Amino acid sequence: MSDASAASDPSDDLTTRPMRILLVGAGGVGDAFARIAARRAFYEAIVVTDYDAARAERTVAWIRERHGDEVAARFTAARIDASDPADVTRVAQEHGATHVMNAVEPKFVPTIFRGALDAGVDYLDMAMSLSEPHPTDPYGTTGIKLGDDQFAQAPDWQASGRLALVGMGVEPGLSDVFARYASDHLFDTIDELGTRDGANLVVRDEAGNEIFAPSFSIWTTIEECLNPPVVFEKDKGWFTTPPFSEPETFTFPEGIGEVECVNVEHEEVLLMPRWLDAQRVTFKYGLGDEFIGVLKTLHLLGLDSTSPIRVRSASGPVEVAPRDVVAAALPDPATIGPRMTGKTCAGVWVTGLGAEGTEFAGRPREAYLYHVSDNEWTMAEYGAQCVVWQTALNPVIALELLATGVWSGLGVLGPEAFDAAPFLELMARPVADGGYGQAWGLEERTPAS
Repeated sequence: MSDASAASDPSDDLTTRPMRILLVGAGGVGDAFARIAARRAFYEAIVVTDYDAARAERTVAWIRERHGDEVAARFTAARIDASDPADVTRVAQEHGATHVMNAVEPKFVPTIFRGALDAGVDYLDMAMSLSEPHPTDPYGTTGIKLGDDQFAQAPDWQASGRLALVGMGVEPGLSDVFARYASDHLFDTIDELGTRDGANLVVRDEAGNEIFAPSFSIWTTIEECLNPPVVFEKDKGWFTTPPFSEPETFTFPEGIGEVECVNVEHEEVLLMPRWLDAQRVTFKYGLGDEFIGVLKTLHLLGLDSTSPIRVRSASGPVEVAPRDVVAAALPDPATIGPRMTGKTCAGVWVTGLGAEGTEFAGRPREAYLYHVSDNEWTMAEYGAQCVVWQTALNPVIALELLATGVWSGLGVLGPEAFDAAPFLELMARPVADGGYGQAWGLEERTPAS
């Protein structure tokens, strides 16, 4: 595939100005982002914004209560309308932002993306612009792919000397960093880059009964799981399959164990082939029979739709999207942490021929690079459930690398466009030595021979 714009130094004065981050969204992931960043010193200020200003104020209040006035002085709460690019531009300029960090639903990507560009600042997100299925062959041919809208605007970002780092969460994000590391250091040739995500998380109600409560935004989960999954093969390019296709049992580390995983539409498959050479790229998610059954029922009833329908209410007819109703009816993922137990694992399973200089040089190698997040630990340390915390960790690390000049670039880039080694080193380095204290794993899946 064509190589997107190469990482290089932006040309204007934002590189010498202290980093000022406009955080758009104070929901589960945005709140966790602020809590993680509160322990770091690489930025001058973070403006926490949300359509509901009270949510942004609660995030800042938590930081003040946990870390004191000196740390909280770097945080400001404000209201923003993420659906209005002019408002994103206005708030960014009003607060002198150098970077816009998008932490809201992917349906707002186009407006925040445009608002950041118009403000003349850099941009990061954790999920990319949405796809649209092929109108006549949705389960065989791609239509508008995830991120197509953003990559189409790459010339505008390059011309403005600005960077848009897209897909910098955990999946996509950390998994893409792992893939770049494997390509650079572990493999000479790669047969498959297979992102595999699984967990053994359980949520219980106040009586101790297990309940259905997704640990991440149900709006986003429906979008990912019911859209046609995308697969990349070097000789075919990108193509689609039916939802929940190609089930396989994958064994996850650190006690999670075997989980059945299925194909799901996800950004890694659209990002990795732009920079990395692999014969095949896939994303499979460990959903479980119950979750798949719920998603199929929502689809059957039309409750996955984002098109507003007219509904009668006590105050008269209103128009509402069925998917928004489903999201409103389920527990907020940001609130379920105290009732959740277990671990979640994100990683990339890589197959191919081992790199020169390794014990697998020239021989078949199969490895899983991963990071595990334990809900008990994230709740105790940050008051955030493990899925949103693991997602929020990675853009904080990326922003620190950008602030210190270790990473730099312009145009629209994915995590694969940057050297993975400094990211993983900073991530794993002990907190006492200035790192994040988050060890990552490398598990060989085939014995040496």
